[in-house]
Amino acid sequence: MLKGRLGLETARVPHADRHGLLWLSRGALSVRDGTLSFLAGGGAGLAPGAYDIPFQAVSMILLGPGSTVSHDALRLLARHGTALAAVGEDGVRLYTAPPLISDRSGLARRQARVWADAEGARIAIARKMYARRLGEILPHRKLDVLRGIEGSRMKTLYATIARQYRIDWRGRRYDRANPNAADAPNQALNHAASAVEAAAAIAVSATATIPQLGFIHEDPGQSFVLDIADLVRGEVTIPAAFSAAAHGGRGEPLERTVRRTVGRLLVRKVACWCGKR
Repeated sequence: MLKGRLGLETARVPHADRHGLLWLSRGALSVRDGTLSFLAGGGAGLAPGAYDIPFQAVSMILLGPGSTVSHDALRLLARHGTALAAVGEDGVRLYTAPPLISDRSGLARRQARVWADAEGARIAIARKMYARRLGEILPHRKLDVLRGIEGSRMKTLYATIARQYRIDWRGRRYDRANPNAADAPNQALNHAASAVEAAAAIAVSATATIPQLGFIHEDPGQSFVLDIADLVRGEVTIPAAFSAAAHGGRGEPLERTVRRTVGRLLVRKVACWCGKR
């Protein structure tokens, strides 16, 4: 669900151009031949049979009683921004499990207070985030200056890690319209960034913090997620990508190799953080 930033995802149909809700019940929602399909058992005004579901043309699918949904279907819906809700008969109950969040709002309220102090606490948090990534507290207090320094340091870091893995590195390049046209190291970086951002999204949900309120990123709806993901760019994202690219996918698709490598590095990183407590 975070691939759009990297140009890796099929363009979504804006929700303003979709047709609202689609009610399905007494059947199985799955993916067949790459298309979302509902195998209806009959009832609720829908005759038995298999139906192709135009999931990009609706904003939400309401799944009624007597229905099941496959993992592939959930993945496809998430990728294209189509919501899914499990509901009761006639839509008078909502059974969908709540998001993975804390039952307290303390962190979210603290985040909002700090974020609102743009010239004080907010920039202080941004500087701490850069310090964690760059290994030093920079004296500058302007985000544009900090971003420029970080960009220069990242170029050097890319080259350094590329040499460690004996990667022929020609710079960070990718075409949003055709991401597969990039060389293997850049494709691997795209996949690694998406994987780390997904993990960061889980962390933000689990802590009940607000994804839209970032301290370094400002415009994206997942700004805080991107802030968190960038904290491990030098320790997880880039090494995972270049390691996978250097091994040529280990006989499996490059994206899968990257994702598994990211997972292993994140587990080690979390274990390291916990050990320092």
